[in-house]
Amino acid sequence: MYALVDGNNFYVSCERVFRPDLNGRPVIVLSNNDGCAIARSNEAKALGIKMGAPWFEIRHMEEDAGLVALSANFGLYGDMSDRMMSLVGGLGHRQEVYSIDESFVDLSGIRGNLADRSRRLRQRVLEWTGLPTCVGIGQTKTLAKLANYIAKTAERKPGSYPAELSSVCDLAAMNREAFEQVLSTTGVREVWGVGPRIGQQLEDEGIKTVLDLTRLDPATVRRRWSVVLERTVRELQGTSCIDMDDAPAAKKEIACTRSFGRAVMDLGELEEAVSTFASRGAEKLRAQGSHAGQVLTFVRTSPFRPDKQYSRSIIVPLRRPTADTAALVETALIGLRAIFRPGYKFAKTGVMLIDLSDASVLQGELDLEPELCENRGRLMTAMDGLNRRYGRGTVIIGSAGTGDMPRNWAMKQERRTPRYTTKISEIPVAKA
Repeated sequence: MYALVDGNNFYVSCERVFRPDLNGRPVIVLSNNDGCAIARSNEAKALGIKMGAPWFEIRHMEEDAGLVALSANFGLYGDMSDRMMSLVGGLGHRQEVYSIDESFVDLSGIRGNLADRSRRLRQRVLEWTGLPTCVGIGQTKTLAKLANYIAKTAERKPGSYPAELSSVCDLAAMNREAFEQVLSTTGVREVWGVGPRIGQQLEDEGIKTVLDLTRLDPATVRRRWSVVLERTVRELQGTSCIDMDDAPAAKKEIACTRSFGRAVMDLGELEEAVSTFASRGAEKLRAQGSHAGQVLTFVRTSPFRPDKQYSRSIIVPLRRPTADTAALVETALIGLRAIFRPGYKFAKTGVMLIDLSDASVLQGELDLEPELCENRGRLMTAMDGLNRRYGRGTVIIGSAGTGDMPRNWAMKQERRTPRYTTKISEIPVAKA
């Protein structure tokens, strides 16, 4: 038995915790460089604003409909997610944090009314963090995901599903007739794992609802479509095929890239950006216990500007696999200087750490200076600890720049709210 707990309109909800004046108003959160909508309140959805809508196309709604647009505040969202997930984990035995706002919880063997238990958990999260959530419960992860969709839809669109399914939906507790009625009301494209292409193919075959999909023979589905869709059908039929992942698998490569807020032509500014991205990649590398054997660096201009175009990348191998920030930054800068060309208006750069290996595997004869490597490892651990405690960027490589001076390559975040929970200098102060 599984539950999926999901934060409602998560980014917008995080903003509303500290800005109660936003409640009841149409609010969107914009992507990097304030490009497009990546989160929408229910009121914004009612205005017809689609996910990914470009900001320049909907900007007129600020005056026409009172739309509030905010720059993404990922530091705030990440911290609020940690707080929410620490509470959600108490719902069951095991927890798999699926995304920043979603978490699967294993409810196997837990006695009592699971829906009531979930409502109490939902209320606790709301009271302790201010974040509204919905909970879906099912015999498999796919059914739990579907139940969560039903719970959110019933809350946002009264009348679309029975009122008792609003906020918390337990498909496992339904009788057969009620269960099939709910599935027959839900479109096949709402199933976890059914993408637009497969969804269109199913609809063309007359399989328009989840109930239609559930009634298919799994072996036939495998022959006509894929083993992945067969697994989805079996999950909808109540056979668990997707287990809990207590820890995510280590990434096979780590990329840190960013579009600039303004065009950059100066090599020094590009070096700051590349140093920053390589440093962040190194931190992620150490967090998953890996070493990188090669570093890819790229630069490119914007294809949307009427300027001369340039796009290049280069891979530079390391003498030995490492997670040392200084070594990775130095390698990334070697690559940048090799591909940089003056006279171009660069719009994006990035660093990818590739050829990853397990950090616990010793390199044998390649460890020419074991004491130095050990000392560098301790230094990196100390640096990570300071940055976790006092905030990202507290300790940085010199080539990444110094202080909080404005940088042309930094993201455009003209509408970002204060980082209320992660930066002490941005905590509001009430004066008598």
